[in-house]
Amino acid sequence: MKQIYIIMCVLLCSMNAAGQNDRDYIRRGNRLAKDTLFSKAQVQYQKAIEFDNTNPQAHYNLGNALLFQNKAEDAMKEYDSAVKFERNKERKAKMYHNMGVVLQSAKQFDKALACYQNALRNDPTNDQTRYNYALCLYQLKNNQGGSDNQDQEQNENGQDEKNEQDKQEQQKQEQQNEQKEEQKPQPDQMSKENAEQMLKAAMQDEKATQDKIQRAQQQPNQKRLQKQW
Repeated sequence: MKQIYIIMCVLLCSMNAAGQNDRDYIRRGNRLAKDTLFSKAQVQYQKAIEFDNTNPQAHYNLGNALLFQNKAEDAMKEYDSAVKFERNKERKAKMYHNMGVVLQSAKQFDKALACYQNALRNDPTNDQTRYNYALCLYQLKNNQGGSDNQDQEQNENGQDEKNEQDKQEQQKQEQQNEQKEEQKPQPDQMSKENAEQMLKAAMQDEKATQDKIQRAQQQPNQKRLQKQW
């Protein structure tokens, strides 16, 4: 996983469910994670889990530390453990959200959508999850041929715009030819002009929507986690 373009969720907080020792290790891990010392933070979270393997906070924060080290598979295992032990709906929503991010980055869009749905069931107010869900749904619809075509799609983006322009030019020429060959009454001509204008407006709206989503996909400054836990 080279880059994460989709917004992820991380919190920094304390929990009362765990014992004193694992809480101390978690706090140390959080301080290290803030300083981007993720491998050292990983050690602290693992020590917390040794004290209490059912602590969802330790599993979740360990998952985040692993993900920042590009260990997506290991991170997913920790997120999965965290979800099983977590009882708070808001925190569980953030866990599902991050699982969706990992799967979406791996182009497993069906599974990612399922995680985002679980996240929204637990916290319907999360705008970031709704954004990721909509973006993932768009990616799924445009990758029906398989994820192996992703690089080819990027190369074809520029050509698609050119093909669209060629199509419009061809339609314009066909319209001009039809106007020369047919001498229809004015009411029919007005109806056809109105239809042509509506078609052009619809095409422009569709193109603007696609451009907006593509720009959102390509923004590297969205590579961020909400906060640590």
